[in-house]
Amino acid sequence: MSKKTTSAGIIRKASLSHTIKMELRNNWLLFLMLLPAIVYVIIFAYWPMSGVVLAFKDFKTRLGIYNSPWVGMQNFKFLQISGKLGLLTRNTLLYNLAFIFLGVVLEMGFAIILNEVIGRRFKKGLQTVMFLPYFISWVVVSAIMFNMFNYEKGTINNMLNSLGMPRFDLYNSGSSWPLVLIIVNAWKKTGYGMVVYLAAITGLDQEIFEAASIDGANIWQKTRHITIPSLVPQMMILVLLALGNVFRGDFGMFYQTVKDNSNLLPYTDILDTYVYRSLMQTGDIGMSAAAGLYQSVLCFVTICAANLLVKKLQPDYALF
Repeated sequence: MSKKTTSAGIIRKASLSHTIKMELRNNWLLFLMLLPAIVYVIIFAYWPMSGVVLAFKDFKTRLGIYNSPWVGMQNFKFLQISGKLGLLTRNTLLYNLAFIFLGVVLEMGFAIILNEVIGRRFKKGLQTVMFLPYFISWVVVSAIMFNMFNYEKGTINNMLNSLGMPRFDLYNSGSSWPLVLIIVNAWKKTGYGMVVYLAAITGLDQEIFEAASIDGANIWQKTRHITIPSLVPQMMILVLLALGNVFRGDFGMFYQTVKDNSNLLPYTDILDTYVYRSLMQTGDIGMSAAAGLYQSVLCFVTICAANLLVKKLQPDYALF
């Protein structure tokens, strides 16, 4: 390496150091406001990553994480031995894909519809009603569902019985639960996801809509050619972020609504609930850590592949 190249490298480093110091000096208040978020991410996101070694160890409480004996890939064998790895992975993936697709359609659709509502009070009231289910615990949702669909005393079955129709035993009909869970998830989360799209619509330049109206465009034409294309960047970002957890299920929803009903597990069991039940039965922490690492690797590969695809098709919509 020549002296000229070395000198250029030193100059670049000095320039970078000077730039960082200037940024810190000029925007110190902004960095100070950012500090709590940085500390939070380090403590709760990066620091726990060191515990990934549990996936390759036979954890002993008295020895701790780092002194427990190594067992290599033994902790990963429980998924293969059980014969449920394919089923659990498929259930987790398909449920999340359905949630993402239906969520995008409903959230964007309701945001567009709500934006067209003229009455301010009615608009605020409707938005509140739609947003409220997000704050209801899955424990409460499970209780509501049980009281509605219980075979003997459920409200729905009592109504069917009073009309002379046969009762429907939902809690012994596993094939019905994929549709039930998709509907319940949409009911609970649509109002929350709608807010992002509604904020994006509110921020659009209204002069474009006024010009379209002058040209004779109706509501459907303005929605199709202006609103929806303008929401595509937000939609792509939200979809990519959701794909980052496509192999992680909503544990609260799947466990609280189904519990340990063995008749429903082939249709509703996902990686998260299976690992939880296995951990409660065996107490094997290394096994649960291996399953978590398996999910993380799948999620990482998925988000990278999806982002790469988006970057090739439309670079402006990529996350990184």
